[in-house]
Amino acid sequence: MSKAAPAKKSAAAAPPPGCTLDINDPQVQKAAIRIQASYRGHRSRKELREKGPPRVLEPLKDVVLIEGSAAKLTCRISAFPDPFIRWSKDGNELRDGPKYRYVFEDPDVVALVVRDGELADLGQYSINVTNPFGQCSDSARILVEVPAKIQKGPDNTKARKGTTVKLTAEILGEPAPDVGWAKDGEDIEEDDRVFFEIGSTTTTLTIRRATPQDSGKYEVYVENSLGMDQSFARVDVA
Repeated sequence: MSKAAPAKKSAAAAPPPGCTLDINDPQVQKAAIRIQASYRGHRSRKELREKGPPRVLEPLKDVVLIEGSAAKLTCRISAFPDPFIRWSKDGNELRDGPKYRYVFEDPDVVALVVRDGELADLGQYSINVTNPFGQCSDSARILVEVPAKIQKGPDNTKARKGTTVKLTAEILGEPAPDVGWAKDGEDIEEDDRVFFEIGSTTTTLTIRRATPQDSGKYEVYVENSLGMDQSFARVDVA
């Protein structure tokens, strides 16, 4: 009985076009070197983070907060294992909540969001980062800008001749606003009898030895780079 001839091995199918990789290609070798270097660098950074205390990589920067808006303080850190973060304002710890929001944007970036900006938010803000290997900290200022405004205007006043009249207005603004007083549309020229004082939150116009000629419509006005405001009061001297 004759034996059947052994079957021939089929030739391996050629890979589709574009799927071959020549490891001797200089570009392929350069890519492999870059991948290896990147991996070694990543491992080195990871090992460094595991062994060292927290470090500030990009410090906090001063920010400007407009009244009624929000501001964000951002800091890039290096810390492993995950650190404990504490934010404070002028030495007082800030609790995560509706007003102050702790934000973790990625493993290395932490931020504090201050909402509903007001003049009271002006101050020095600090971050303290702690892990089992140590701690680091940084700080920056939030500068608040508030349009000039009159919180409460002067009251209408009736006075007797020869008495002292005082008109007081509550004012607000950051930068600190310029303040002026006027009578019947004309700026008041101060002297030792009629003058005004400007405090951090109030301004007072004083009229000594009042006369009937001091009767009229008085105006107080405030202005800074963000806005202006004014208020009126009537004075009657008899």
